[in-house]
Amino acid sequence: MKAYQLVQIIWGTSASLLIILVLLHSPKGDGLGGIGGQAQLFTSTKSAEKTLNRITWALSITFITLTIALSAGWLN
Repeated sequence: MKAYQLVQIIWGTSASLLIILVLLHSPKGDGLGGIGGQAQLFTSTKSAEKTLNRITWALSITFITLTIALSAGWLN
């Protein structure tokens, strides 16, 4: 497996996880996170939202960086 293929796999995985995490956010209500009891895994809803925000930002930065690198052809 070449580095280019590995980066594509990481890019696709980060895109999928980013979609899921955005759907789990609850800006004013429970959102989709309330369906599976996601907020109950944490000590409070604020810590759950804070954790989701951090992970979402990290995945966003990863996704955007890899998108730029793949589209510019820097890994070929």
